[in-house]
Amino acid sequence: MGPAGIVSPRILDRRRHLRLLFYNIRYATGTGPTFHLPLPGAGYLRNTSKNLARITEFIQAQAPDVVGLVEVDMGSSRSASINQAEAIATAIGHSPHFENKYGLRSINRRLPIVNKQGNAFLTHYPEAVQRPHYFELGIKRLIMELELDAVRLFLVHLSLKHSHRQQQMQHLASLVKRSAKPVVVAGDFNTFRGDQEMTEFRDACGLSNANAANLPSWPSARPVRSKFRAGPFSYALTLTGTCLSISS
Repeated sequence: MGPAGIVSPRILDRRRHLRLLFYNIRYATGTGPTFHLPLPGAGYLRNTSKNLARITEFIQAQAPDVVGLVEVDMGSSRSASINQAEAIATAIGHSPHFENKYGLRSINRRLPIVNKQGNAFLTHYPEAVQRPHYFELGIKRLIMELELDAVRLFLVHLSLKHSHRQQQMQHLASLVKRSAKPVVVAGDFNTFRGDQEMTEFRDACGLSNANAANLPSWPSARPVRSKFRAGPFSYALTLTGTCLSISS
């Protein structure tokens, strides 16, 4: 569990700057060697209150204008019925926008705990408009779109299966290319095969990797490699029409 990265303020237009933070919070269940004990995935049933408080403090300290959260508990028994997106938003003075991450007809929407799993945008901009879209393939199908006056953002959590990821990126590209505004695409891309998975998508959309310096970001506890080049998780921040820098 760790922050995807913080995009430092740069000019989106001549009137406004924007500070973005994207973070897979893993439902605030934590990490560590005991996460999969006594059974694989057992850690996903942990109480989340302590970690949620730490995550909230970290996010608040960054003073972001927009927060994109992947793997948010929207009020299951695991989180003591607390919607984590709402709780963090309240603490940092933002408005929450959240959606279930599974397809509209998915059985996961009817299963306990799992039916409260989603992604979220948090922002203090009152003009923000959120629109959900859905991939045609994969278990996690949500594409969150957040439109601001000067920029359009997309937040995704792509499939673990390579063939599904490729088709999901084609779908995502069709949405990105419709935008007349600068676009940020961010999230957990699960690009196990590295940067080459993203090349066709970036080229088709006119996007570039915001982590141009290839700063280390994986693993989150002690970053030694770029998530975009190594490791199972890729939190790419890409933008068209604007120059950004990334810090970790």
